Amino acid sequence: MTETAVLVSRRDLVCEITLNRPAHRNAMSPELLGPFQQVIDQVKADREIRCVVITGSGASFCSGADFRSSLLDLGDQLPADAAYAIYRPFLTILDVAVPVIAAMNGHAIGGGFGLGLVCDLRVANREARYGANFARLGVHSGMAVSYLLPRITGVPRAAELLFTGRVFSGVEAAEMGIANYAVEPGEVLSKSRELAAEIAACAPAAVRMMKRSLYRGLNWDPRSAGEIEAFAQSRTLEMADAKEGVAALLEKRQPQFRGV
Repeated sequence: MTETAVLVSRRDLVCEITLNRPAHRNAMSPELLGPFQQVIDQVKADREIRCVVITGSGASFCSGADFRSSLLDLGDQLPADAAYAIYRPFLTILDVAVPVIAAMNGHAIGGGFGLGLVCDLRVANREARYGANFARLGVHSGMAVSYLLPRITGVPRAAELLFTGRVFSGVEAAEMGIANYAVEPGEVLSKSRELAAEIAACAPAAVRMMKRSLYRGLNWDPRSAGEIEAFAQSRTLEMADAKEGVAALLEKRQPQFRGV
């Protein structure tokens, strides 16, 4: 039986979206990204929805790129276009008019961490691991992570996290301001639902307008940043260090980078 890669349900005025490839740690693959974009398109068209919750099934929220899939096959695309296409489905969250909550039930690394960052609010599992580990793979960050992270944590903290590729706990995520809340593993979805219900109880037009004003006031443009990152990421993906980094990840060993 073929699994449904993305599940959708409604709880009153709240839409819940679940990444549902637990055996693959909800990694970014064509099997997941295509259905995800379709779901977001449906959400955008539904005027009754007042809040969206995104979560994952199993032990991971989203483990980032699936390097065992055909995700990095360029086809006839330019390398930068192919790199940006990987993240485009998750970036469509930026077009959702209502607040979006990332119920980060489990680990979220790399692009999976970026998925959390493009949401408006985040509830973390205090015991899970999070981080932008791109530097440890020999790859430039993608999905506007280098744009979003400093605007959430401040520049010095973001610089440390990006340059080291360090992963950290949900408790640390809350301490750094990345997560609004860090709760026990079994409470992530319930806390997210509680927050979503509180939002959904407010005047919907006012909330939509305040979300728009909030980001316009910040000159918010992560999509353009994502396009810039895609160019840099595609260049690093051509380098020997990136090949070594991915190989080391798959072989579960320390990479030996040479700067080429």
